[in-house]
Amino acid sequence: MSMEKVKLGSQGAVVSRMGLGCMGMSEFYGERNDAESAATILRALDLGINFLDTADTYGIGDNEELVGRTIKPRRDEFFVATKFANIRKKDDPTYWQISGKPEYVKQACEASLQRLGVDYIDLYYQHRVDPEVPIEDTVGAMADLVKAGKVKYLGLSEASPATIRRAHKVHPITALQTEYSLWERHVEAEILPTVRELGIGFVPYSPLGRGFLTGAFRSKSDFSAGDFRAERYPRFTGENFDRNQVLVDRVREIAARRGATPGQLALAWVLAKGNDLVPIPGTKRRKYLEENAGAADIKLTAAEVAELEAAIPQEEIAGDRYTVAQMQRIDQSR
Repeated sequence: MSMEKVKLGSQGAVVSRMGLGCMGMSEFYGERNDAESAATILRALDLGINFLDTADTYGIGDNEELVGRTIKPRRDEFFVATKFANIRKKDDPTYWQISGKPEYVKQACEASLQRLGVDYIDLYYQHRVDPEVPIEDTVGAMADLVKAGKVKYLGLSEASPATIRRAHKVHPITALQTEYSLWERHVEAEILPTVRELGIGFVPYSPLGRGFLTGAFRSKSDFSAGDFRAERYPRFTGENFDRNQVLVDRVREIAARRGATPGQLALAWVLAKGNDLVPIPGTKRRKYLEENAGAADIKLTAAEVAELEAAIPQEEIAGDRYTVAQMQRIDQSR
């Protein structure tokens, strides 16, 4: 298998049609298995997937170190994206603060370069916009990193159309990363049209609805110990869990007719939205990586796309994508 390569944005970046989200390898989604995670990263390259997504906040630095150790012998074959702005502390994992201060941007980049063990970062995102710092100041500091050769391309995550436009005037933005899937389509109204107008690539994170759209979670017992999804994401809790199962069952029925898994069909739907979209489904296991990669071979017709969208009407989705506190933090940072 050799994954197709596509342009990401209009600044020269070229990546695999699908990336690999590495967050769950180090935190949030249950027990860690660094050996299997490393094998998954290397297997991705075998499948033609060279686009890795990490962040300094995942595992409070541990995820960048894992990625760095794994890719070291083959660094030039990977396109590595990481992020800054979410400040956390090893001795207090509950501590969380956003910073886009220019001096912090440069400190965070140096720390990420060290943990990754690389000379440069391919794509450097501001993970969350700091409402206390003008985006022009933050992106100006990021642009200095490009000039210094420490970063190749710049990105934003969960930014508003107005913020994207202001940032893009300071330095060309290569990619915007924001949640997008069959059950989270808010970007279609304003965000996708904005990035397309500006020639900015779009990187959908959680394209499988944090795994819910795979159909793997039928009851609370399906979550492993330490998996935050069962406790902290509204769509996975209480009555919402049961109501959302109805939607996933509809996708399961369509997938069965198509000879695919529900997750593959959900990814194929994202891919069908345009070559300027590069989803980054996350996994820490080779078997799920291989399943996800198979979605690139599924070409949906316009009728099939419409059928999937009709199966998951946005008004029937139960629960917000984040907790109230998390959504407030996102809304304030835009």
